[in-house]
Amino acid sequence: QVQLVESGGGLVQAGGSLNISCATSGHTFSRYTMGWFRQAPGKERELVATIAWIGGVTYYTESVKGRFEISRDNAKNTLHLQMNSLKPEDTAVYSCASYSSPNTYYSSNPNAFGSWGQGTQVTVSS
Repeated sequence: QVQLVESGGGLVQAGGSLNISCATSGHTFSRYTMGWFRQAPGKERELVATIAWIGGVTYYTESVKGRFEISRDNAKNTLHLQMNSLKPEDTAVYSCASYSSPNTYYSSNPNAFGSWGQGTQVTVSS
């Protein structure tokens, strides 16, 4: 059973930075593409970024390009999302997610994910 536990959310002023993390267990982390989703109140869940299981290939949704950076530490089974130049519209619950199948990468396909964490709240004040 895959377990994903996020940490590092909080309240930050517009223009500030946050780094959120996701500790994983229950699968061979290095073989799985990982990603971050977010969901704001009244909105659908949105795929923010993905990082392939190999080669460091990444995808970012247009609204965060140049501001967010996804990374992974395979030795520590941990996923990170560095968020810079935060805006009020980035306010949401951020959840990490794992692909359903190992050794695969489909860029921006949200349907490839099969497990999600509970999420961590990120609030950006104006």
